Amino acid sequence: MRSTAIGLAMLNDEREHVYTQNNPENMRVVKKWAEIIRKNIVNVDGSKPEVVVGSEIITSTRVAQKVGEELSRANCKQIIMCYNVWNFPFLVWPFVNSVGGDLPILSLSNNNGQYPGNVGLLATDGALRQAGFRTHRIVGDMDDSNTLAKVFDWIRAAQAVTTIKNEVYGLYGGHSMGMETGYFHLTATIKALGTTARQIDQLWLVEEMKNVDEKEVEAGLRWFEKLLGKRLKYDGKMLTPETLKTQIRLYLAMCAVNEDKGFDFCGLKGQRELTEHVCLGDVPEMLMNDPYDWRGTKESIVCATEADANAALTMQLMKYITGGLPALFMDVRLYHPDLDVWDWCNSGNHASYYAAQSMKAEENFKTITFHPALEFYFKAGGASVEFDAKAGEMTFARIGLWDEKPYMVIIHGESADLPSKERERLKNQTNPTWPHVYARLDCSFDEFLTVFPANHVQGIPGDRVRALVSLCEISGIKAIVLGPRGKDRIPPIWERV
Repeated sequence: MRSTAIGLAMLNDEREHVYTQNNPENMRVVKKWAEIIRKNIVNVDGSKPEVVVGSEIITSTRVAQKVGEELSRANCKQIIMCYNVWNFPFLVWPFVNSVGGDLPILSLSNNNGQYPGNVGLLATDGALRQAGFRTHRIVGDMDDSNTLAKVFDWIRAAQAVTTIKNEVYGLYGGHSMGMETGYFHLTATIKALGTTARQIDQLWLVEEMKNVDEKEVEAGLRWFEKLLGKRLKYDGKMLTPETLKTQIRLYLAMCAVNEDKGFDFCGLKGQRELTEHVCLGDVPEMLMNDPYDWRGTKESIVCATEADANAALTMQLMKYITGGLPALFMDVRLYHPDLDVWDWCNSGNHASYYAAQSMKAEENFKTITFHPALEFYFKAGGASVEFDAKAGEMTFARIGLWDEKPYMVIIHGESADLPSKERERLKNQTNPTWPHVYARLDCSFDEFLTVFPANHVQGIPGDRVRALVSLCEISGIKAIVLGPRGKDRIPPIWERV
């Protein structure tokens, strides 16, 4: 998985009789932080970002320039400023200006009375903020688990922002059915995240489908038939071996065009051109987002149903926040007040990973069924993917716009653990042939309905609220956290002045 380099540096006192005594300990601290980061920031595929430590503790203007240039040449895209002792704050400017650019900066200090790193932090970080730098601050010891969790969340947030910055979103077909909340708003997105879009007509995919290797198509079909058995519900009309193979061809065509055009993530319009004249996009979208196919393990590639660009942006950021896990894409479908549960389902790209949250397809597909596509909506046919998402803690989010200004709604919650009979009852009130997440949110129905920006919501496993909030603060996107976590959030200074 793509990542960007992390640079670590430390400022010190410029007095020679001081720094000659404490520099060895200071360098030990910086290198220890680098070791901790290398050990813990590991992606799903085993890759990890490069961690670069400045060759010297900064004690003068020339050393500051030298270390900054080192990190610049190493292409560091985020900086962790370590503080262990008092330092001369002005040294931050020759360092930061030599690194270059408006990079995410974390100021990280001990909490030690004898060696007051946090005094140096506040003096130096305060200078950066005076000049408009959106910095973050963490004070604590490296053997404290809460401190480490905060550092790791900040790194994941910074990685998401700096990795997506030069990526290209492949927009296949434009916004589906005129859904304006899913349109790619070029200027607002470039200003906040740096990423851009290239629109390709879906005809390009249809033509590329003619070039795919039919041996691969047959292999994909056999893989599904083996995994699903009788749960592959051929009906002789909407779902047949040939309509399923058409979906597999579309997946392979998207893979090929993504590679050819350099698309890092994508969205498929589907309705109405493909769904009425080629095939339903559910299986291709699922395969794109999954961490595997019949050829083995692969990177999850974000693909948003109905080419929903703000969904795709949210999912890509979530992917980087989790170190490479698939992100869920759901319709905000039906609320059940008696259970305080939302049934979030759609004919679209629930990655099969979420059936059991396993990296093995065999485990996830034990509870998955392929149904015939609904002819009423999807005349070209193909399979609809059906399963109930595994129960567990989740974080839900969505990027939206208010008057062309981006914001992200963030909600902690869970995929609820409901009895099977209850799930069947709820499922039959929407569509039993689609995938479902029974979501319980840490906010009220009224708060969600009043604030949420769109009909599509995205999700990832675990508690990722702090990391997503840091991501928003780094990029300048307004973070709106619903429920108690929103009341507990401390807004940064740039949101208060």
